[in-house]
Amino acid sequence: MTSPSDAIRRANLTGTLWMILSMAGFAVEDSMVKATAAHMPVGQVLLLFGVGGAIGFAILARIWGERLFLPEALSRTMIIRAGFEISGRLFYILALSLVPLSTATVILQATPLVVVAAAALIYKEQVGWRRWSAIFIGLIGVIIIIQPGAEGFSLLSLLAVIGMLGFAGRDLASRAAPAALGTSALGFYGFGSIIVAGLAFSIWDGQAFVMIPLQACLYLIGAVLSGLLAYSSLMKAMRTGEVSAVTPFRYTRLLFGVGLGFLLFREIPTLSVWIGSALIVTSGLFILWRGKTRTPR
Repeated sequence: MTSPSDAIRRANLTGTLWMILSMAGFAVEDSMVKATAAHMPVGQVLLLFGVGGAIGFAILARIWGERLFLPEALSRTMIIRAGFEISGRLFYILALSLVPLSTATVILQATPLVVVAAAALIYKEQVGWRRWSAIFIGLIGVIIIIQPGAEGFSLLSLLAVIGMLGFAGRDLASRAAPAALGTSALGFYGFGSIIVAGLAFSIWDGQAFVMIPLQACLYLIGAVLSGLLAYSSLMKAMRTGEVSAVTPFRYTRLLFGVGLGFLLFREIPTLSVWIGSALIVTSGLFILWRGKTRTPR
């Protein structure tokens, strides 16, 4: 007879594997988007990526029997979520096209730190001085990576920071999203926001769309498919094991991102990137551990 503890351990193991698969999928998505952006304007990449993802989630909604077009989709929370999704996706994809994949990926790992800090300020969640200290240290890690004031500083790194803040806002808004909207609906409207971002940026940028080379088309298809896999796996992970057990494995995205950056784009992270990523990951893991084991003081 299976004991409850054995069942929990198996669920956590399964959830962990789903989480690792999800992070690998997101890293592949990032690398495919970066490769696509080398062949066509960023606005066109956003538009086509958004259309592909929206169609994919519409198909999944049909398979899973979920409804997409509900009145709740026009709620204030969903509109705010869409705004953050647009800013997050736009600036992060701009960062992917202009800065090393490893740098953008590492900066993105600060998202949970910002989410915890904002949850304390907005939702009045209790966050003690130890976790505030960890948040501060993690943000120092971001500063070390972008190196403001240093000779090698590039304003382009700030694109990844703005994108990270947009994703943090999206995650916070998702917590208050109407329960009637399922995973496929949130994914559908998320990719719909990317379409809006692509159209808006194309108008502002003024670059004409180009014929899609076969190589770029394959990259784009790879980005959409890996994105669908990653998002679906993430939902599976969060609904299978204990959140405190599977969430730390979000940081495997950093390993996949750095690895793909080296293999595909011959990127070698600088010392500042390694130091900053160590501070970010350590701070994030401490916050997760602290939230699990103790009541904040």
